Amino acid sequence: MENIQKLFESFSKLKVGVIGDVMLDTYMWGRVDRISPEAPVPVVQLEEKEYRIGGAGNVALNCQSLGSQVFILSVTGDDNEGLLLEELFHENMIDTSYLLKSPSRTTTNKTRIISRNQQMIRLDKEVTTDLDPNNEELLLRQVHSFIQTHDPDVMIFEDYNKGILTERVIHQVITICKEAGVVTAVDPKRKNFFAYHRADIFKPNLGEVKQGLNLLIEEINNSLLSKIHLELKNVLEHNISFITLSDKGVFYQKDGLAKIIPSHLRNIADVSGAGDTVIAVAALVYTATQNVHLMAEVANIAGGLVCEEVGTVAIDKSRLQRECELLLS
Repeated sequence: MENIQKLFESFSKLKVGVIGDVMLDTYMWGRVDRISPEAPVPVVQLEEKEYRIGGAGNVALNCQSLGSQVFILSVTGDDNEGLLLEELFHENMIDTSYLLKSPSRTTTNKTRIISRNQQMIRLDKEVTTDLDPNNEELLLRQVHSFIQTHDPDVMIFEDYNKGILTERVIHQVITICKEAGVVTAVDPKRKNFFAYHRADIFKPNLGEVKQGLNLLIEEINNSLLSKIHLELKNVLEHNISFITLSDKGVFYQKDGLAKIIPSHLRNIADVSGAGDTVIAVAALVYTATQNVHLMAEVANIAGGLVCEEVGTVAIDKSRLQRECELLLS
């Protein structure tokens, strides 16, 4: 228990950079009383509208919720959504000094219409083309400046395939971090799955692993996942595989140390944003302790907790600490 308390206290000493695709999440809540006479669709009477930080921003929000000093590194559009997102970052004490705006980009906005805690429809506004060479260069300069100025402990890459994390950005940022002794933690997507060469923590979900390695998997077990780790390591030369297994829990492997940690029983309301929480918690715990088993245990608990909430929410630090003390002591 004392160790858990010390761990949670140590998060406030960490400086964290989060690089990747930031988004605005718009939630529109309402009630449904009838079907439209114009088409067989429900009519939603809107009652409430709320803006939240999404994508890589949600990873930053989770790190901030745990008490770390957090900096966001990304490129948004020069638009209304970008302004709203920047305001939300400021409200949540996330540093935007290294956040760029580009007239050639559109800030990703995902609008979810929800009634009776069920998502009725989602509307996406976004650009998913890769950053052009000029914006790549500007973002890389921001990374250099951030690392020289703030000497961070960890850099988290949150990839949503929206074009910010290009191959060039990925390679150069990992190289810069390696040279500066900064831990790198990656939540990949399929497009640049094998670009994260020599990262410290590589955290795909099982579906992404199956796609990336072109696998058909029936049953999950330790020996199969260890083989997957070795296949990934042959290409990536990374340090730790940390694979989320949906309702089956998580798997980790570092060198010869490998284990599946089953998930804890939860009332699942919504899985959106759970991966953001898992990578944020895993990155902080590993950076603070270098203990891969503790990293997996705490991140597994955190991922389950946020699934009990509707919509994208950051982890509650005191609740996570209580659950860890209860389940890990």
